[in-house]
Amino acid sequence: MGVIDEGPRRLGADQTFTCPFCGLPQDRVPTLEHDWVLLEPGVTVLAHLVPAEYRWITVSDGQVTVYAVCPPDPAQRCRIEHRLACAGQALPDLWPWLTVLREENARAAQRQAGGEPEPVPAEVELPDTG
Repeated sequence: MGVIDEGPRRLGADQTFTCPFCGLPQDRVPTLEHDWVLLEPGVTVLAHLVPAEYRWITVSDGQVTVYAVCPPDPAQRCRIEHRLACAGQALPDLWPWLTVLREENARAAQRQAGGEPEPVPAEVELPDTG
């Protein structure tokens, strides 16, 4: 047996990659199936808001797996694939909150590129609640 110079490696250590479509970062994370998935960094969503086949949960060793329990625990949080939130890819409007995330990612990509982002559309004026 030799000496390990590198020290122990964490199996689930996320690696950050740049999306070729929008230029924003995405996390490359190992799955339980010995594969990799590219997840939206920094976004965890309540699992009941995401259809079963799109929910990714992190297990104790850092790997992720699809969380297809129906109905999910109301407090369970999950991650989503970057491709679903990528502003550079044409996807159907799967969920209203995801559309908002995609629009914000489009503005973030414009800011990162040094361009002037489109103005955020004004929402309906809130009533004066005094």
